[in-house]
Amino acid sequence: MKTLDSIPTGKIERASKLVKTGVKIGGNYAKYLGKKLVNPEMDKNELNESNAEDIYDGLKSLKGSALKVAQMLSMEKNILPKAYVDKFSLSQFSVPPLSAPLVRKTFKKYLGKYPEELFDTFEKDSINAASIGQVHKATKNGKQLAVKIQYPGVAQSISSDLSLVKPIAIRMFNLKGKDSDKYFKEVENKLIEETNYFLEIEQSISITESCSVIKNLEFPKYYEELSSERIITMDWMSGQHLSEFTNRDFDEQVGNKLGQTLWDFYMFQIHGLKKVHADPHPGNFLVSENHTLIAIDFGCIKEVPNEFYVPYFELAQKHNIENDTVFMEKLYELEILTETDTPEEIKFFKALFKEMLTLLTSPFHEDNFDFGADDFWDKIADLSERYSNDSQIRKMNGNRGSKHFLYMNRTFFGLYNLLHDLKAKIEVNSYKQYIS
Repeated sequence: MKTLDSIPTGKIERASKLVKTGVKIGGNYAKYLGKKLVNPEMDKNELNESNAEDIYDGLKSLKGSALKVAQMLSMEKNILPKAYVDKFSLSQFSVPPLSAPLVRKTFKKYLGKYPEELFDTFEKDSINAASIGQVHKATKNGKQLAVKIQYPGVAQSISSDLSLVKPIAIRMFNLKGKDSDKYFKEVENKLIEETNYFLEIEQSISITESCSVIKNLEFPKYYEELSSERIITMDWMSGQHLSEFTNRDFDEQVGNKLGQTLWDFYMFQIHGLKKVHADPHPGNFLVSENHTLIAIDFGCIKEVPNEFYVPYFELAQKHNIENDTVFMEKLYELEILTETDTPEEIKFFKALFKEMLTLLTSPFHEDNFDFGADDFWDKIADLSERYSNDSQIRKMNGNRGSKHFLYMNRTFFGLYNLLHDLKAKIEVNSYKQYIS
């Protein structure tokens, strides 16, 4: 794969790259409309594939926040067309890496020495490259290590990147008014945290120590003396990425075992620690030879404040969804409904969230739940399809819910998708053994 000797870091450089991407997309639409005149029955698959390719190509050389947003969107399998999901998911661990000279320069700047001076061996070619950093393999004192290096300029370009992505997101999710700023601020704050490697090391050590009680779960050890604000050194963990594992045939019992571990890991964090690894994509998990689950990245941790946690999980209880008084009270408490809503908006969003919550909280209403069951996923796809094509919803303000919904919903959608890929049957309350 071609390596990068530099990354555009200035706002003008990065904006011009996106403008060029926009011109390509305009050309794709023109071609599509021309073909549509000849063949009125033509669908949008070819257009989606061309646009996804051009958007991804434009973002992958920028890296950073713009590419991270694409990665986040790739997890929303029921929002975007498949072409976008397939292409954007490459940003999890398959983008052009930094060249060896740029890697050495980064080491010298942030650790004061070149990699060959710090490690016994250091592989100049990265093992994988994602949106914010890339990983190299190294050894020291007989230990195999993974060294994550953050791309230059990523931390400094977060605000300007988001300002470029914001108009696209507003159109995509139908956000209106200044209230939408709270969601963009939440994303910006989380991305700033993700580029703070000192914070990541602190979070990684804290969560891995707390979660070490969970069966069939492994974590790397972190080495603070070989880390800095832009470099993290940890144990090298051997295994297959979860996406590689689920793309092949695997034993049902193994899928259930890994799924139960994943579920217990997430429920323990949310209910026990009140903070959670809010980036559940397959690139952050490995499956070992012994079929244990390995969690390898804790850059994105979402604190769950009590004022959100309590009503959020009260709405996960079936009897509260069915109790109209309690249900309405929680919708206002969680900012899903507001005092300025019209009677039409109240009626519409009450019905929408009742249907949505009844479906999405259904795993919590059972002692055991089968995430591999097609029925559950068919209902999610049907709900998504109906509301994405609903002309009424386009007329209404899409600013719905507390800012904390952003990363909590992302966490649950990502977790549900991973469990579906594993075809896992899980015991819903198994995690409680670790909390007590």
